[in-house]
Amino acid sequence: MTVATFDPNSVLPVSFSEKALVHLAKQVKAKNAVGLQFDVKESGCSGYKYLLELAFNIDEKAQKFELANQLPLYILPEVLPLIRGTQVDYVQEGINFRLDFNNPNATALCGCGESFTVEQQ
Repeated sequence: MTVATFDPNSVLPVSFSEKALVHLAKQVKAKNAVGLQFDVKESGCSGYKYLLELAFNIDEKAQKFELANQLPLYILPEVLPLIRGTQVDYVQEGINFRLDFNNPNATALCGCGESFTVEQQ
């Protein structure tokens, strides 16, 4: 008989489309970052704004997750309930691009798409 272990870092709290992963990996490599930092901040008319940034200095409290292409993703524990289940997609329209965030926890979005609300329990 063997003992099964569970590594919570093996289950990604957020997912990325293949296009988003390719784009973000290029950005990390081009800027010599150590990975990505996924965060939120209070902002806008609905409450929170997504921050998906290149990571250069990692907060020691941040949890590290490995994305499909071995791209490190860092998320602070207090942010996880706000973004768990979020799907990130890379959308290109002509010469413009954007990252779209589909968050199942969002209970409201502002009209311009800049911020979101999450009912905290």
